[in-house]
Amino acid sequence: MKRILINAALCLVLCSIGLAQQNPADTPATKADVEKYLQAIHSRDMMNQMIDAMSKPWHDMVHAQYMKNKDKLPADFEAQTIKMMDDMMRSLPWDDMLQAMVPVYQKHFTKGDMEAVTAFYSSPTGQKLLREMPALMADSMEVMMPILQKHIEAVGQRVQQQTAEMLKKSPQSPDQTPAPAKN
Repeated sequence: MKRILINAALCLVLCSIGLAQQNPADTPATKADVEKYLQAIHSRDMMNQMIDAMSKPWHDMVHAQYMKNKDKLPADFEAQTIKMMDDMMRSLPWDDMLQAMVPVYQKHFTKGDMEAVTAFYSSPTGQKLLREMPALMADSMEVMMPILQKHIEAVGQRVQQQTAEMLKKSPQSPDQTPAPAKN
């Protein structure tokens, strides 16, 4: 009987130890795991390349806007707007934003997840994807810009129409101001 109790207790202890151990891949990602991933994807370089790649479509959009409205805009509008946009993008706190992303990755990915994506981006195929990403983004922006511009113009027209309709239905026209309340 004593032997059965010892075996049962030993079995219980060993089972509880086995259950208590968690697969290391399922543990939450650490800050170091996320930083290793961000380093593998060359996040800072990638941000700079994407800014450069997106500049041309932005500049083209500003140019188109200027050409469309140049009689209403100052002569240096295009140059000033492009400089302002470029300065704004370059002055963004990229390092702070990357550090702010660490807890976001930790929330959504386990240590195993981060190790797997880091391994992929460290591979030749992952590195090729990273090298091609800025060109993919630039090409995507170039083909999407005309679609977005048409959509934005259509939405702007709808907003103007709906605003005009609301003003017509309003009991007071915009010219009228309400009478002051009497006390």
